[in-house]
Amino acid sequence: MIGDNLQRAHARIAAACRAAQRDAGAVALLAVSKTFGADMVREAFAAGQTAFGENYLQEAVDKMAELRDLPLQWHCIGPIQSNKTRLVAQHFDWAHTIDRLRIAQRLNDQRPLGMEPLQVCVQVNTDGGPTKSGVAPQETLALLREVAKLPHLRLRGLMTIPEPVSDFSAQLAVHSRAKALFDAMAAELGPGLDCFDTLSMGMTADLEAAVQAGSTLVRVGTAIFGGRPKR
Repeated sequence: MIGDNLQRAHARIAAACRAAQRDAGAVALLAVSKTFGADMVREAFAAGQTAFGENYLQEAVDKMAELRDLPLQWHCIGPIQSNKTRLVAQHFDWAHTIDRLRIAQRLNDQRPLGMEPLQVCVQVNTDGGPTKSGVAPQETLALLREVAKLPHLRLRGLMTIPEPVSDFSAQLAVHSRAKALFDAMAAELGPGLDCFDTLSMGMTADLEAAVQAGSTLVRVGTAIFGGRPKR
């Protein structure tokens, strides 16, 4: 079942790319496996998926230990509190949700020697949603410049989680604002930061609009694993 769901998710991405006249290879799929067991991640891996997103850090670390025989890439896509930065720094490959310099500094300082730099995105609150984390658009550049200086982090781009809306045009409008900000930040940072290439944007309900707007990575959980069980 998970394999079939993954095929359908990839088909949606490919169709959205065709509609936007984009190369299908320009958009990566991150399978959001939070609250689902290691057996379901293993099934997804057997179907070809290697990148997984997690929100709940201790649950994720336990899952990683159970799946350490597999060559998986783990993305932290949930809020990062100061007392949890060590878990992220020591176990994850990516962190999408940096919204404060203090968090970035702790991740940098706690990244173990010998590990590759932690790939990071700065989370931006592009629509002003009151329940959403993220730095304000006008404060983004200053934070990006500081994060880019940290030697054990590799700044890759921006991440957004806008307030959900059901209308495609409304989805496209908010995602387009994020893409405009991403392009502006890339121009400000300049060609010396050639790794600034990731716009983590779009989920199961709005991936078509996100791809249309220019997302390079969509985070899909429900369409792959089904309804999320209670923790």
